[in-house]
Amino acid sequence: MSYTVLWRHRFIRAVLISNVLSQIGIWVRNLAVLLFVMEKTGADAPSVSLISVAEYAPIFLFSLIGGVLADRWRRPKRMIIGCDAGSAVSIAGVMAALWLGSWQAVFAATFVSAVLSQLAQPAGMKLFKQQVSDELAQPCIALLQMLFAVFMVAGPVLGTFVYAHWGIEASLALTGAAFLGSAAVMAFVPRDAALPADEEGSGGASLLRDMAEGIRYTAKKPVLLYTSLSFMAVGLGVGLISPLGVFVITERLGLPADDLQWTMIPYGIGEVLGGLAAFRLASRWTPQKLLAAGLAVNAAGIAAMGMSTALWSAMLAQFAIALLQPAIFIGSGALVMKHTEERFIGRVTGIRTPLMTGAMVAMMSAAGPLKEAFSLPALYGAAGGMFVLGLLLLLPVFRVSGEAAEQ
Repeated sequence: MSYTVLWRHRFIRAVLISNVLSQIGIWVRNLAVLLFVMEKTGADAPSVSLISVAEYAPIFLFSLIGGVLADRWRRPKRMIIGCDAGSAVSIAGVMAALWLGSWQAVFAATFVSAVLSQLAQPAGMKLFKQQVSDELAQPCIALLQMLFAVFMVAGPVLGTFVYAHWGIEASLALTGAAFLGSAAVMAFVPRDAALPADEEGSGGASLLRDMAEGIRYTAKKPVLLYTSLSFMAVGLGVGLISPLGVFVITERLGLPADDLQWTMIPYGIGEVLGGLAAFRLASRWTPQKLLAAGLAVNAAGIAAMGMSTALWSAMLAQFAIALLQPAIFIGSGALVMKHTEERFIGRVTGIRTPLMTGAMVAMMSAAGPLKEAFSLPALYGAAGGMFVLGLLLLLPVFRVSGEAAEQ
């Protein structure tokens, strides 16, 4: 599968351009708000941590609701455009508050935009299901993952540059313009698929009933159930090691904390190269094989990171982790697209996201006390074990193939 084939597809081309604009807005907003709050509060830890609360809380509160609404309204294109436009409007409101002297309004910029993202994400998956064939789905997901990997490297640089040179107002203005541009691009994709009147919406069914129906649907589908549980195991592993990277540098390697940046360089390079490799493999490997390879390599890389005693070995471990990380998200996303009916795609997406994020946040909270009780190699080994658990949970998925996976 070549890039040219995907670029010629009208919907895929629009999604790629829209995602570039959205990523610009997200990264400029995130870095600008972070640097602005640090500057205003003198790097006050509670204030800085409140930014993370504003980013993560909507995942738990609105992800499943967004999935229900995406399935109920059956007009995902309108929902995506509305959410992008709403983000731009919220940014304008925050800028007005700043002009009036209320700098704390920047927290609202992050929170409102994060809420709207959780409403738009399931709608995006539903629209993707409508517009992209199964043959193109996995290569397209791989291309999007590569795009996200590029912004993982370039995003912080871009956000920091914009804030350092032009300040918070210009950063927010660029963010709003980027979201408006994303909405404008999505306006040119094909119309939402026409549905019979009796299938339009969910009538008088309650949100809770729709949620319960989505949970039952996910639970009875082996592929969806086991990949969701696998994703939750990954969240546990990622959450456990996320706060511990700096301790590997200071305690295991005996280097200053600032040297953590050297392990992020190979990680960023690995993400980009991994996205390129995954795109090439996406048309040849099944989603299960991509997902399994990513989990296996990440498990080994995480364990190696915890046992590192030299900077070069830690950098190599980070590179290995990042290189196959895109395969995890591409394989998982392709499995969901392939084995979920369109009328449930929003709710399935809305269920899976908080499962992983909840597991990740829970382990982040426990990482500090666990470090006091166990060594870093033991904790990194346990985190790698979580990825192995995620791989073992995929075994039932390997036993089902083709139409059998739909039973």
